Amino acid sequence: MLGVFGDIIQYIIDMGASVMLPIVIAIISICLGIKIGKAIRAGLMIGVGFVGLSLIVDMMNAQLGPAAQAMSQRFGLTLSVVDIGWPGASPITWASNIATVAIPVAILVNVVMLLLKWTKTVNIDIWNIWHMTFTGAIAYAVTGQFWIGILGVIVHAMIAYKLGDLWAPLMQDYFELDGLTVPHGTAAYMGPIACVVDAIIEKIPGLRDIDLTADTLQDKVGVLAEPIVIGGILGAGIGFLAGYDVKAALPLGIKMSAVMVLMPKIVKCIMDGLMPLTEQAKSLLTKHFGNSEFFIGMDPAILLGDPQVVTVGLIFIPLTLLIAVLVPGNRVLPFGDLATIGFFIAIAVAVHKGNLFRSLISGTAIMTMTIWIANQTIPWMTALATSTGSTSSGLVAALDQGGSPITYIFTQICTLQNVTGLVVIAVIYAICWIFTIRCSKKRAQQLTDYEEE
Repeated sequence: MLGVFGDIIQYIIDMGASVMLPIVIAIISICLGIKIGKAIRAGLMIGVGFVGLSLIVDMMNAQLGPAAQAMSQRFGLTLSVVDIGWPGASPITWASNIATVAIPVAILVNVVMLLLKWTKTVNIDIWNIWHMTFTGAIAYAVTGQFWIGILGVIVHAMIAYKLGDLWAPLMQDYFELDGLTVPHGTAAYMGPIACVVDAIIEKIPGLRDIDLTADTLQDKVGVLAEPIVIGGILGAGIGFLAGYDVKAALPLGIKMSAVMVLMPKIVKCIMDGLMPLTEQAKSLLTKHFGNSEFFIGMDPAILLGDPQVVTVGLIFIPLTLLIAVLVPGNRVLPFGDLATIGFFIAIAVAVHKGNLFRSLISGTAIMTMTIWIANQTIPWMTALATSTGSTSSGLVAALDQGGSPITYIFTQICTLQNVTGLVVIAVIYAICWIFTIRCSKKRAQQLTDYEEE
């Protein structure tokens, strides 16, 4: 029976997020009492949104990928291991023996934490359980111990749900996503770095007074600061850095302008599809648990509708390549995740309240740590890819999840292959968490004060 259930889960997983999530959302909606027609429409609307996101990401990969490689060759970069990105890392993860067990385990962890009042995050984003699964799959591939793999899923899940609680005030305050949160992925687990950066900048006279946002830019330079124009400038600029002529660089600029305009509209489709489920879930939770506050955990894709996030993401395409060159001993060539750098810095933008200047500083710290860890996890990624039959030769690396401090710390504790690296990353990340808790409480208090006025 369990084998049949696992086969069904794997079959749905193999169809991808654009099919899996609509099915899951529709089923959950019906179970929560939403009318069948409304539930199906909501699921399809979410599917439309993710298809749209997939089209944009595919276009960015197709257009920016060759430009990134051309930049690398033009400036003589000698990075030998290509980043396969989340589009490559997620199917490798789902192919692991841990995968079919990971989904019920992650759901069970969420239920137990809710019952014990250890979290207020109700996760409905089943697809992104692959992040938790990745930690377990890597640990299993490296240690050969299945129970360590399951423990990795549990540890990552617990951390993710707590991150969902901590980021909820920012979701409401900056992104205006009341009742929603983002517990998953690079956005959530790299966000704590921004909290430390923000606190440091606040202590430095002069720097703390720099407030650079799309709105303030637009006041100073007019139309040049509009998202559509910024996209065009950045796209064309990347093309020229890649050595493209005008005929090739300008179309790249137009395509990036399209990204800036279309991304928020596509994210709105996802939000429209989520609304019935969000409202029904909040209604039922209030009915059964009184005035207890809960947050619906969703995919970080809902954050990509913010112009500041998209702008910083585009700026970090060439910057990430530069950082990869400067990180000592790095062999990873950023590629697969370049088009989705926005995921890495989305919550950082919210921490800095849309301040582009601060976001660039914290983004640099985030990408530096990510690339350093991803370089350390090349043997682990390769072992996982080999164990699942995803590769038979060559080395494999991924910034998304392969550069996760959660996965790195957990697996290093289990293997002690690099004690110095473990201590350094663990201490830095622990300090970041302390500042994250303070940041979350501060933003929550600001929201309370604002509502009382």
